[in-house]
Amino acid sequence: MSAPVSRRRVGAILRRELRDYRRNRYMLVSMGVIPAVFLAEPLIYVLRLPPSASVPLSHQHQLLYMLGIPALVPALVAAASVVTERAQGTLEPVLTTPVRREELLLGKALAPLLPSVAVSYLVYGLFVCVIELFAHPGVAPALLQAPVVIAQVIFTPLIAAFSIWVGLAISTLSRDIRAAQQLSMLCNLPVVAFAVLTAFNVIHPTLGLAVGAGAALLAAYRVGWRVVSALFDRERLVSARGR
Repeated sequence: MSAPVSRRRVGAILRRELRDYRRNRYMLVSMGVIPAVFLAEPLIYVLRLPPSASVPLSHQHQLLYMLGIPALVPALVAAASVVTERAQGTLEPVLTTPVRREELLLGKALAPLLPSVAVSYLVYGLFVCVIELFAHPGVAPALLQAPVVIAQVIFTPLIAAFSIWVGLAISTLSRDIRAAQQLSMLCNLPVVAFAVLTAFNVIHPTLGLAVGAGAALLAAYRVGWRVVSALFDRERLVSARGR
């Protein structure tokens, strides 16, 4: 029977990763650019809509488009996590500590999860405030349907967690930072496409679809941790740096 995960060691890895994020200007810019793109385009579109657009909007779920933020932002960050440390030579000292690979990876997963979820909620809240204040009458209520808002709140962390495990798996197997990030973004594009198609009713959202998608993402989170832990071979990661 495997030993229980140490919260203290996971917390230490989490704090270490968050400190590294604050020192990495490129990472901070990356976390800001994608949300800005997802915020600007729909804002420009919505603020130009006339009041008569409220009726067709009430039959759509366009704000689900913004679920692309938790799909792409953590994918970019997580994909750089392991491969960057290998390139800089900072991974080897960590691997010599008593920290188990499951604990190391859990700490590395939580580090992008917390800021990416916070950024996603912040951007969504900003969008809601702006359209409530400046959109034409009837547009904001048509967009801010209760099921869509609830879906945004629930699925943001689930999608972010899935995206992170995909990114960490690619980062563990990669040797080039940019290639890892590009591949991670590419692998998470189907999630973005699904959100966009649902937003514009190409895929009709139902309660059964939402429950099924949520269950699949929860299962993917548990499986992802196990799969990435199995891929995380200490000897290979250390020896590969010198090649």
